[in-house]
Amino acid sequence: MTIWATCRVALRLLFVLTVLTGAIYPLLLTGLAQVVFPGRANGTLIQQDGKAIGSQVIGQPFDDPRYFWGRPSATSPFPYNAAASAGSNLGPASAALHERIRQRVETLRASDPGNTSPLPVDLVTASASGLDPHISVAAARYQVPRIARLRQIPEDTLLELVAQHTAGRALGFLGEPRVNVLALNLALDGVRVE
Repeated sequence: MTIWATCRVALRLLFVLTVLTGAIYPLLLTGLAQVVFPGRANGTLIQQDGKAIGSQVIGQPFDDPRYFWGRPSATSPFPYNAAASAGSNLGPASAALHERIRQRVETLRASDPGNTSPLPVDLVTASASGLDPHISVAAARYQVPRIARLRQIPEDTLLELVAQHTAGRALGFLGEPRVNVLALNLALDGVRVE
């Protein structure tokens, strides 16, 4: 076999593999995902009035004290940047981590000075991905007095809302119960004050 014959075979093989692995296989998997898992394949988007306003799996920043706040995000150059998913990589002995936590504690205490309950750890520490859309039930309950006062909604109403938006453990035993902050805040906007 000559060098030119070898090159022709190699080029044909390159073309066939490019079409198979670069076009047909991805299209097949995308089509299969659309049929079997349409919500997940499309980013588990949360829609409101026909418009995507967020995702069930990526947190969003809330800094208005009238809303529930999520876990802090360690992504840059802005919080909850899905293109830069990562933790801060700061260890427990890091002075920078201690300073961030101190600032978050001060912010939370200043937003609700009458609340002397212990702060849930997930309100002052970022998750490993920096994108966590959930907070613990304790973190949601901690914020109820502030939101009740600012929105003039009974605390019992807000506690019931938190309970309605609490997801249990995966498979009944994995992980901890959690609350999706965006879904909870959307429901909060729907609460009517009488």
